[in-house]
Amino acid sequence: MSDAPPYEPDTKDWTWVLDRPCPDCGFDAAAVAVADLGEEVRANAAAWPEVLGRPGATTRPEPTTWSPTEYACHVRDVHGVFAGRVAQVLAEDGARFDNWDQDEAAVVDRYDLQSPEAVLPSLAAAAERVAAAYDAVPATAWERTGLRSNGSHFTLAGLGRYHLHDVVHHLWDVG
Repeated sequence: MSDAPPYEPDTKDWTWVLDRPCPDCGFDAAAVAVADLGEEVRANAAAWPEVLGRPGATTRPEPTTWSPTEYACHVRDVHGVFAGRVAQVLAEDGARFDNWDQDEAAVVDRYDLQSPEAVLPSLAAAAERVAAAYDAVPATAWERTGLRSNGSHFTLAGLGRYHLHDVVHHLWDVG
């Protein structure tokens, strides 16, 4: 068992990244064409082997900041959540998304105890599943909508860009 202290939960509402570029990672949602979402997700996933191959990939840089491996676990799980949400928006008019507590997922799934060697193939597979889902979205479906449990309203295009920011930002987080 790990004796890592709890990390600092992220309580920010990041939906603003759809309206303006992220000052930290530089992501600009308006610059991403929906037709490119699948390839952008794949490109992000292709960068994680180098990150997880670094010495210290399981070490937290600060006691309350995730290690690169913990971030990779989160990115893997984010891909899974968004693959489900894409399918839900395509299947349901005005889809309502179940809450996903990312902090609970990190604790329950013991991100702090996972190995880079185990995380990498599952991250790659999850990224490919969601990338293929974006690739398969019909051109007429990008304006279909979904509602997050906190009330945030998304079009499918906005949902994809929001998702992409999350994974781009976390790659930036691990340098």
